[in-house]
Amino acid sequence: MKKRFLILVAIIVGMCVNSFAGDEPKTGINVGDKAPNIIEQSIDGKELKLSDLKGQLVLIDFWASWCGPCRRENPTVVKAYETYKDKKFKSGKGFTVFSVSLDKNRANWKQAISDDKLSWEYHVSDLMGWSSKYAAVYGVRGIPANFLIDGDGVIVAKGLRGPLLTNTLEKLLK
Repeated sequence: MKKRFLILVAIIVGMCVNSFAGDEPKTGINVGDKAPNIIEQSIDGKELKLSDLKGQLVLIDFWASWCGPCRRENPTVVKAYETYKDKKFKSGKGFTVFSVSLDKNRANWKQAISDDKLSWEYHVSDLMGWSSKYAAVYGVRGIPANFLIDGDGVIVAKGLRGPLLTNTLEKLLK
C-alpha cells in the first residue's frame, strides 16, 4: 500500500513539473516569444552573445552604415540608451542596445559607429549584408528594424521608431 502511494505521489509530482515547464514561452520573433539567441562577432572580432545580457531590457537593433533611415534613427536610439541605461524596469535592470549590422564592409561599419556615437558595447555583424544569418532568423526584410526584449529574453515590443521607443521604455519603468 505504501509503495503504491509513493508511486502515485511521484506521478503527480512529475505531472506538476511538466505542466510548469510548459509555461516557458516558445522561441520566435513575435511579441510574447523568447527571442532567438544571437552569437556573433563584434567589431573587434570578439564573440558576443545576446543571452549574456539576461536581466536587462535590450533593444535588438538591425541597421547598416549605408542605410539612410537607420542613420537618421540612430540619434533616437543613442538618446534612449543614455537616458535609460541605468534605470530599473518592471522586467529588467538597466537598458542596453544589441546592434546587428547588415554591413559588408568592416571599415564603413566601424566608422558609422564612431560618427553616430553608438556608445554601447554590443555591436555585431557577420558582414554578409542582406544574407546575414540573424536577419533571416529574425525575419528582417527592411531596416531599421528592432525588437525589445525584457530581462527574461521575451520580446515585449518591436518596430519601435522615433518617440515610440521612448514612450515604450517609460511605460516599462519600475
